[in-house]
Amino acid sequence: MDDIKQKVRSFLSKNKSTEQIKDDDDLFEKGFVDSLFSLQLIMYLEKEFRLRIKNKDINEDNFCSIDKIAETVTRLKKK
Repeated sequence: MDDIKQKVRSFLSKNKSTEQIKDDDDLFEKGFVDSLFSLQLIMYLEKEFRLRIKNKDINEDNFCSIDKIAETVTRLKKK
């Protein structure tokens, strides 16, 4: 899962510096991710990890932190 977190952090750092973001910080609450950037993030995850994120999986709980994103990617890769 660390590899997933590293790739997500690298993608996020293209938008803003991730140095002060912890893996469990709420990315929406901290103003790091907005609705437009979240769509870009989902497209990146689908391409990078070769998975399909269904509408039912697109919710703030699954993408609110680097930890949650990594858990979601891991779960979807198993399907």
